[in-house]
Amino acid sequence: IQNYEIIVEESSSNLIKELVENLENLDEHTLVVCPPFPMLSSVSQQIQNTSLLLGSQNLSEYTCGAYTGEISALMLKDVGCHYVIIGHSERRDRFGESFEVVRDKVNAAVAANLHVLLCCGEPLTVREEQGHFDLISKQLKDALQHISLEQMASITIAYEPVWAIGTGVTATADQAQEMHQFIREQLTSWYDSEIANATRILYGGSCKPTNAHEIFGQPDVNGGLIGGAALDAESFLALIAASEAS
Repeated sequence: IQNYEIIVEESSSNLIKELVENLENLDEHTLVVCPPFPMLSSVSQQIQNTSLLLGSQNLSEYTCGAYTGEISALMLKDVGCHYVIIGHSERRDRFGESFEVVRDKVNAAVAANLHVLLCCGEPLTVREEQGHFDLISKQLKDALQHISLEQMASITIAYEPVWAIGTGVTATADQAQEMHQFIREQLTSWYDSEIANATRILYGGSCKPTNAHEIFGQPDVNGGLIGGAALDAESFLALIAASEAS
């Protein structure tokens, strides 16, 4: 059974309560909830002694210093985080996070022994111009340039087809597999086949219970980075069931 990783990008105490009450037999799964910063502490308390792990939606590239309002990797560790999302499409697009900023955040997280959920993805214009493979390769190669072979154990990659998120356009399972396979091939060329095959690659493009089984059934898709579809416990549990059946 493949090790599927379902990531919740937003949360609430009621959602977490429903998940904790309904999640069973999760030994074959890694499930991470990533609520907004103000909720990390309360969610950390809720998921104690459960199979759920805590992650953050972001972190600062700075480890210490006069950076008012920033949340460092060590702060996340202190509140109980094991994971952190870095390079999310919304951070790159709406907040202007450059390749350098994403790279520095990856380095800071790995240095603090946080597991990185490293996002990559292309907008519609890039895909229409057939530049998607080149962009994804550049995003990942730059972010991982200081990550050693051994440190790759702390990296999970999440592919986000930006053109298929909240647009009404849905990527096909074949399109998801094509990009995931390409990413694994890139990891093989940068590291080796053992590292490439051991690295989990998640799909983050409008995955729902209705299409999850087909997408999760692809050979190079190891789980999902789930946003809106995970805000409802029933939908979240259906996604987990789809991963089990794939």
